[in-house]
Amino acid sequence: MIVITAPTGNIGRHLLPLLVEAAPAHGEELRVIVRDPARLPDAVRERVEVVAGSHGDADVVDRAFEGADAVFWLVPPDSSLSPEDAYRGFTGPAAKALVAHGVGHVVGVSTLGRGTPAADRAGLVTASHAMDDLIAGSGVAYRALANPSFFENLLEEAGSIREKGVFTDAVRADRKAPLVAVADIASVASGLLLERSWAGSDSVPVLGPQDLSPEDLARIMTEQLGRPVRYERRSFDELYAELIGYGLDAAFAQGVVDMKRAKDEGLDAGVARTPDTASPTTFEEWCARTLGPAVLS
Repeated sequence: MIVITAPTGNIGRHLLPLLVEAAPAHGEELRVIVRDPARLPDAVRERVEVVAGSHGDADVVDRAFEGADAVFWLVPPDSSLSPEDAYRGFTGPAAKALVAHGVGHVVGVSTLGRGTPAADRAGLVTASHAMDDLIAGSGVAYRALANPSFFENLLEEAGSIREKGVFTDAVRADRKAPLVAVADIASVASGLLLERSWAGSDSVPVLGPQDLSPEDLARIMTEQLGRPVRYERRSFDELYAELIGYGLDAAFAQGVVDMKRAKDEGLDAGVARTPDTASPTTFEEWCARTLGPAVLS
């Protein structure tokens, strides 16, 4: 039995079909935790067991983890909370339920940067590593998917790219860093969940095929979209003010700013890309398949 949290989110909606297709051949049953079961596709809902509710709720995870062999764990950050509460606090009930039900393996969505000089002052990244430590401390075999920023973050900029030909961030224009497609993260998670020969606690970097800077992204978007796209850097103070204006908790907003500052200092550059840590989807492919339709529609 594999339990999938956040099955309708960015990663979960790619992971769930992979597992639904592969599970029968592996003798696995699937159970999902979802706030709104109606958001699951009909064809999927018929092939999984559904536990309705939040996986931050003790009663929900207690029901969902009963009889489970493996869990896919993803925290949907709650920007109304501090980073510590949003990650470690949310995960607390699940960590207890993992022990209570003897769950053997957990695959969690986490971040790069552990062991780097900025790791303890990287805001949301620091909080995600504390979450990893909590899960690993429960005694399960744990694999933290250590991810950089996602290509999909640029979908939040689709309107600005369409209307102004501009996307923004707070890092240097020439700061190269790994970037990854969420579908590639889902593929790695699926493999780990289905082939559970691993033990102990470790991280699994998922780095995409190459490092890219905002300048590189602008050039590729210009080529793929057939219209000029440029990058504008905003200050960390401007980013903080914007986040507060959106109604984020002040500590969470500061956590985002601290994460961006750490990334600008090279937080994501601490892991070498190898055949084992690279993932296949290029930014060009993702632009053609995903960003292009969002911008040009």
